[in-house]
Amino acid sequence: MDLVWLFCHDKFKILVLMICGSQNNSHLKSQNLKIFGQGKLNGTVPISGAKNSALVLLAASLLTNETIILENIPCLTDIEKMRNILNDIGVNLADKNNRLEIDSKNIFIKQLPFELVNGLRASFFCIGALLTKFGEAKVPLPGGCNIGSRPIDEHINGLQALGAEIIIEEGIVKAKIKGNKKKLNGTQIKLKCPSVGATETLIMAATLAEGRTTIENAAREPEIQDLCIMLSKMGAKIYGSGNEKIIIDGVNKLGGCTHKVIPDRIEAGTFLIAAAATSSSITVSPVIPHHLEAVTNKLQESGSKITIKGNSITIKGKEIKGVDIHTAPFPGFPTDLQAPFTALMTIANGESEITETIFEDRMNHIHLLNKMGASIKLNKNIAYIKGVEKIKGMDLVGSDLRSSAALIIAGIIAKGNSKIYGLEHLDRGYENFESKLKNLGIKITREFGNKILIEEKYEVNSEPNQVTRIEAA
Repeated sequence: MDLVWLFCHDKFKILVLMICGSQNNSHLKSQNLKIFGQGKLNGTVPISGAKNSALVLLAASLLTNETIILENIPCLTDIEKMRNILNDIGVNLADKNNRLEIDSKNIFIKQLPFELVNGLRASFFCIGALLTKFGEAKVPLPGGCNIGSRPIDEHINGLQALGAEIIIEEGIVKAKIKGNKKKLNGTQIKLKCPSVGATETLIMAATLAEGRTTIENAAREPEIQDLCIMLSKMGAKIYGSGNEKIIIDGVNKLGGCTHKVIPDRIEAGTFLIAAAATSSSITVSPVIPHHLEAVTNKLQESGSKITIKGNSITIKGKEIKGVDIHTAPFPGFPTDLQAPFTALMTIANGESEITETIFEDRMNHIHLLNKMGASIKLNKNIAYIKGVEKIKGMDLVGSDLRSSAALIIAGIIAKGNSKIYGLEHLDRGYENFESKLKNLGIKITREFGNKILIEEKYEVNSEPNQVTRIEAA
């Protein structure tokens, strides 16, 4: 059991009790957010660094013996887990506020700790960096949110194409460079699907490989572009970042750099959706507006007014109209905002369809929204929503990170009060979420208690899901 101080901002200091194994974050399961419904948002909300970018940048820091300085690192339990993993293999990390200094020169190669990797899917991406730098790596199969199958086949196939020998035994992925070679070999890789995690893993592996690597059907997410920018600062030769074809010419070594993590487009989108749902006016900043284009387009289509100025987006929520969305890899509508947008559509005028194409089990929030009074029918991966005039507050448990955010938005909309549990999921991906909502005028309080609310089993009467498996880590 470890006690870890997380410094989130100058004015906030949070003590997180990190408990390894199956009891990890059990203290958060007894906490809830009490929300006084029918609130309005007003003001400007600061957007933190992107979780999904920061995690892979931490993995990329393993590629060099020189110091990496990462700025705009969000204070999240997922980030703390990754830091614990890096510490365990000898990485020295020093932080001040949201700035992290990383020294990887004293890494000792061993198996990454199962109890930590099992709770954080992104930690698996360390395999590419460790393998290409040291010639071997042992990484447990990844964990994370229970939102469906997220296979690592693309990671494994790509690393094998680069010249790795890989064996999976008792839940451990053991990888090493074949024969007596000291480097991976550049090659041509065509991904069967644009997997974010596989693209990131293979980019890192290719940076120190011998010769040129071409990755076709690569994922195009902003977090991948952020990774490529940092690797280029470190001396990597990467061409085509943000395109479906990425070319990497291997170099002998990579150096240190200072890099600022991009703003979190998912956090920004969550607040914009909350404002639309409450007919409120807020500004989110800093953001990179084109990262949110698919979201702002749908918000405008549903009735909100969007104004973009520099690195800020202002929304003025108006009467909500039902619109359809299909989640898709970037630049499509992000799967991570499907649940919050579904909460918005519960009170829209008219009908809407929400189609989830990324994860087959990412509709766990539907029956909870129905309990609050929504009218949603679920058939496989499509939610058919008929907007209602109002929903009612309830005590509910979020089952994953984004469903928890959706329930909080629903609680803000609802008549009456709500208590939302599942904060062990929420705190993985939203920095000071309730504090930011308070600053926007929402009455919300984190309650600490001994009672743990266990959601009763709920079965959706539908056929087994058949969804295209596209990994969006």
